Order: sequence, then structure tokens, then C-alpha cells
Amino acid sequence: MVIAAPPLSPSLQTWTWQGHQIQYSSQGPTDGQPLILVHGFGASIGHWKHNMPAWATAGYQVFALDLLGFGGSDKPIQDYSLALWESLLADFCQEFVQRPAIFIGNSIGALLSLMMAANHPELTRGTVLLNCAGGLSHRADELPPLLRPIMGTFNALVNSDQLGGLMFNLVRRKPQIRRALSQVYRRKASVTDELVDMLHGPSCHPNAQKVFAAILTADPGPSIDELLPRINQPMLVLWGEADPWTPVQGAKLFQDRAALPGNGFISIPDTGHCPHDERPEIVNPLVLNWLASLAG
Repeated sequence: MVIAAPPLSPSLQTWTWQGHQIQYSSQGPTDGQPLILVHGFGASIGHWKHNMPAWATAGYQVFALDLLGFGGSDKPIQDYSLALWESLLADFCQEFVQRPAIFIGNSIGALLSLMMAANHPELTRGTVLLNCAGGLSHRADELPPLLRPIMGTFNALVNSDQLGGLMFNLVRRKPQIRRALSQVYRRKASVTDELVDMLHGPSCHPNAQKVFAAILTADPGPSIDELLPRINQPMLVLWGEADPWTPVQGAKLFQDRAALPGNGFISIPDTGHCPHDERPEIVNPLVLNWLASLAG
């Protein structure tokens, strides 16, 4: 059964990009410093529900968009890559923002924010990274040797016409989504029905399984250690230190950079992979204080 997408609220709009409909939202004064929010794997604009109003009320012009293949944006069956989404972000910034923005991203959205700073410095005023992913998918040479054939088998199953749909239907069930979230959110009260529905709804699209497989088996893209030496803009890195997906121990490159002017690294205790959603009462003021320091 296909569940129809809910109607757009007044704050949600669509933009045609390369023939596809992209859903986006904006809040805050048009003369404020622009912030562009970039969600992580499987998420969408709704993942910023605790952040957009706070930052817009503080005087910033806040944009959020659903990447192609996610949320309320189109889900064409095609090749997906970080480079594709980077082009989407650059075109969005040039069309709607038209001045350097602060990119704020979670997980793969944080990696995309790094790519914008490295490859489009004219569009990027700075970055805020929330538990930055190391790649869109696993790099074979970074996996333990025993896991490499397992991951190869998994990728083949996900892409299988016979078994891929069965596997996807198991993964996208609401109880399974809730269990996965409960592994990566330390504060269990943050795993709400609304959050589960936000992740489940787009998975009911007819193309969702093929898009999921295309993204899950895509090239991992550039690594953090490739990107960081090319970035001169200020950067704030916030890390939920109880994250089992991107452990804080792997954030040493960012910690080493924190001593540079305009840079900072803050580890947030008892917090998982999505600190902006799990601990907005901590993340929102940390971001606002850092933004104020740039303006000063």
C-alpha cells in the first residue's frame, strides 16, 4: 500500500531542480545571516523541528531542504552520490540565498557541509557539524577483513530484485525503526511517534526500496581527512559522545582543529547520533553563541 504524502503546510514549498521536485522550508528575517540545514540519512526537514524556530527567532534566515531521494522530495530511481547532493545544495544556495551561508549538517549532512566549505568557499561562511559521518557508505579498506565479504553479501541482497524488497520491508517497519532509533538516541523520550512517522512515511513511496539500495551501495565519497586541509572557514563541531554509529573517539581530526580561531569542538555527554533533535536545549544555544562570536 502506498501512503500519500501529507499536504504541504504554508511553511513548506517546492522547487524544481534538474526536473525533480525538491521540498524546502524557510523561516526568519530575509536580511538575517542565512543558515542552511542539511539532514542525515533517512531524515528530512522535520528533523530540525526543535531548531529552526529557535534560530529564526534569534534573527537568522533559516533554510532546510529534503535532499533528492528523501522526505518530501522526489525519489527517482537513479545513481545517488554525495556529489549529486552537493550540486543540489550549491544550486539551492545560488538561487534562494545568493550570499555566503552557514551550513549546519548532521551525519552525512555534516559531511556534505564540509564538502560545501571545501569546494564552494564562495557560498560558505562557515559550518556547524553534528556527529559528522565519515562517508556515505563503508569503505572496503576500512572494514575488518572478516566483515568485507559480509558487507558484499548484504549489498548484493539489498540490490536483489527477489530479496531486496523483502529486506527493505523488514527494515522499514515502524517497530524496527523505533528499535534502531533507540540504539542511537540516548534519551529514549526523544524517540517519539512523530519521529518514527517522519522516517516511515517516505519509505512507503513506490521507489523507496530502489532508492534505499542505490544510496546504501553508493560510493562513500571524499573522506574527512581529504576535505579538512582545504577548509579555511570557521567551524563548530558538536558531538553526541554516546553515539554508537560515529563514536567520539573517531573525531580526533576535528579536535585537533579546535584550537584554530573561529573553530570549536564540544562533546555532549549522554547524547547519541542526532544531538540537535535529542538535546536541542543544549545544541541551540551552543550554535547561537558560536554564530554571535562570528558576528562580533
